[in-house]
Amino acid sequence: MGSYRFTVHVAAPTDLVFDLWTDLDRMKKWVGGVTKVTDVSGPLDRAGTRYTVWFGSMPSPTEVLEVDRPRMIRTRFGNRVLRGGSLATFEPDGAETRLTQEYQTEGLIPAVMARIFATGSWRGSFRGELKAFARLAEREAGTARS
Repeated sequence: MGSYRFTVHVAAPTDLVFDLWTDLDRMKKWVGGVTKVTDVSGPLDRAGTRYTVWFGSMPSPTEVLEVDRPRMIRTRFGNRVLRGGSLATFEPDGAETRLTQEYQTEGLIPAVMARIFATGSWRGSFRGELKAFARLAEREAGTARS
């Protein structure tokens, strides 16, 4: 099992950051490779909600395990390339939000793939996606940094 943790400060209010994070229609704007999200069974602020994230033709079924709006959301996801769990926490930090995302992977191939995605800050990496999300949230809030 691999574990990875990344934090970014977002110049936007916590409610807005949480709402954007859980807006599945906009996920492909900041998660590399996402082409669509289907089969949404309910709202993302309710444990038990399921949905499928598609990376091209590869589905990744996901389930919301725990949520405390606007503070945290824990999910379980998986396919043959990458599977495990994710915890995103949203903490007010002055006028900003400290967003922390943690991943735990299961299995050998997912552990290797997670290590690749955890390295560096290129566009499809975990860190790169978090930075892309922060920029998007800041544009939404009208607080984009130069």
